[in-house]
Order: sequence, then C-alpha cells, then structure tokens
Amino acid sequence: MGTRKGASTWRPPGMALRDELRLLHHGRDWRGRSTAPRSAEPWVPEVPEREFPTAWARSRLAVAVRAGLTRRLLRGVVWSQTETVVEGTSYLDELRGPALFIANHSSHLDTPLILGSLPKRFGDRVAVGAAADYFFDTRWRAVTTALVFNAFPVERYGSRRLRSLASDLVDEGWSLLIYPEGTRSEDGWMSPFRIGTAYLAVGKNIPVVPIAICGSYAAMPRGRNWPQPGRPRITIRYGRPLHPAEGEKAADFRRRMSEAVARLAAEESLGWYAALRAAAGGTLEVPGFRSALPAAAAQAAITASAESTEPGGAGTDAAPDDDAARADAAADGAATPGRAGNGAVVPATVGALMPVAAGSGALAPRDQEMARWRRIWTATAPAPRKPVRRVWR
Repeated sequence: MGTRKGASTWRPPGMALRDELRLLHHGRDWRGRSTAPRSAEPWVPEVPEREFPTAWARSRLAVAVRAGLTRRLLRGVVWSQTETVVEGTSYLDELRGPALFIANHSSHLDTPLILGSLPKRFGDRVAVGAAADYFFDTRWRAVTTALVFNAFPVERYGSRRLRSLASDLVDEGWSLLIYPEGTRSEDGWMSPFRIGTAYLAVGKNIPVVPIAICGSYAAMPRGRNWPQPGRPRITIRYGRPLHPAEGEKAADFRRRMSEAVARLAAEESLGWYAALRAAAGGTLEVPGFRSALPAAAAQAAITASAESTEPGGAGTDAAPDDDAARADAAADGAATPGRAGNGAVVPATVGALMPVAAGSGALAPRDQEMARWRRIWTATAPAPRKPVRRVWR
C-alpha cells in the first residue's frame, strides 16, 4: 500500500502522473468516476420538428386521384365487408359553404365510412384531422394518409408545437372532418368532447354537422386491421346542422354538439322518437355532462333494468311498440332504457348518477373516469338466458 502524503498529491500505487492526467483529460478522476454528474451536461437548444407539408394533397391532381381511391376502391372494399346503412344525408341538401363534420370515433373504419357516404360536393372538398403523433410519425404513413384521406396533422397531447391548419383550411373553403373525442374509444362508448372544435366553430361561425356511427367498434375494434367476418352492420346517421348562436360561448356549443351526437347514437336502440323525447326530457346520457333526471329516479331505473335482465324478466323480449311507451316515460321523468350489444338493458339515465364539479355542468376528470367504468359495468351485464327447446325424437 502506498503512503498518503497529502490529499492533493496522493495517487494509487502504480499510477503514473501521465495516466492520471489522461483520466482527467477524459473527464474522469483517478478512481475512474465522472467529475460532473449527468445532470450537468451542456444545454443543447431543442430543434423544432418540421411540419409535414400537406398542401400538395389538396391540388387538383391529388383531388382527382383521391376521388378514384375513395369512391371506387376504398368504398367498395368497406361496403363489401360490412352491411352499411346511411341515414340523414338529406340534411345536407341546403347546406352551403364549408362546414365541420363531427362524429364519435371508435374504429379506423369511421373515416372511410364517412368519406364514402358524403355527397360528392362535400367529399371532394373535405379535409380530415389526423393525430400528428400516430399518422405523421413516419414519412410513408404521412404520405399515404395525406393522399388517401386529405389529412392534416392535429396535435393531441401537446408533445409538439405544430401550427394548426384547421383555421386556414376553413378560410380556403374546405370542410373539415374532426373527431372531438381526440382518440378512438377503448370500449365503444363515446367519450367527452374536447372544446377545440367548438372554439373553431364559434370563432369562424360555420355550421357543425353531427354524425353518429354505430357498430364500427364491433366491426373492427382496436387491434384489428380488417373487419370482422360476417359483414357486421354499421349505421351512419347524419343529423341536422348546428349553427352557433350570436354571443354563444364555446362551452355551451360543445354541450349542444355532444347532445346532438348522443341523441343520434341513441336512435339505434331507442328509435328516433324515443331518443328525441329523452333528449327533450333531460334523461339522455351525454358523456361529460350530468343528466337532468333526479338521482332517485335514476337509481330506480337502474334497479328496474337489473331486474329485467334476470331470466324470465319482463324486459327480455320487448316489442317494437315499446318505443312509444319509453318516450312517454321519458317525458314524465322516468327512465328511458336502451340495449347494449350483448342484449342487456342499458338505462339512459346513468349520467344522472355521475358526480358533477361544483359550479358547472361538466364532470371532473376523476368523475368522468368513474362514469366510464360504470358504463362498462352496465354494458357487460350478462345477457338473459333463453329457454332451451328440447328436440324430441
């Protein structure tokens, strides 16, 4: 062992002064450890990411190529793999100028379905907002998305500072297809709308066309790249255009947008008349907002629906004429139940039991998550068992 003569002159035995200077030159001490922590690395300015150009996708040549791809190839493939029903396109007959098309989003089939069902005068002049972190992360995916769907990047999570093209496209006369939820649904249920679309509609004073897509989640949920076999049924239902009122706030218009899409989606299970009465009576569940139905009546509705799902219950084989009875019950403040995909009765008053943030009609983030799991629990209730018919020989 060497003798330590001083703290500044001592070095391990066998290490020459030249070796120690070499370590110090490489940022190490005589023990081989770094002289500066990793957090003390020199600061490097962040280089902003370049925005992928999409103006070429709106040229005349690109529009002509996209019309052939969308109307003939893509529409033919999707329509051949699914049983698609389109309703409400007559509401677009009197619509002039650019408009915002909003819809619930639960599958990659949603965009081809909407573009394939739009009239030609709108289909050739619509741009689709696509997630910048998913569809524009690589060049080949960005080129394909921009060419086939006329997509432009939309920043979802604030990870990148991209200039929004939505306002410029509206000024140029383009209609927009936007999904206000921000992402695809994980369970098929509609999530609360973000307020960005409402700000754009109120700021530009342009109409909003609500669209409800029912069945696309069951046809091709997350994780699948091709529709389920058997041609599953998908319904695309257009609603009456919504126009921002003079002086209307974006938060109030967002609620109108959410209610319009929720009512169109409820028509799939309740019928148009019962869904209209439920919306007018305040018993329709709107994601992110509370229902006007008292909590006691909502609890009674859920209890009644749970009893109806038992074997032999009265709600297992409801006749089509029950829509009028449910509509009258909704007007009187009673429950307006619907049906989930597995046959279980889903009360339309679940939103009445959602806690609400103080001073507003919108739900807090924690309450929205609780409401989401409550909807999952309700939708996954066991389906009523049907009596087994024995075959006598």
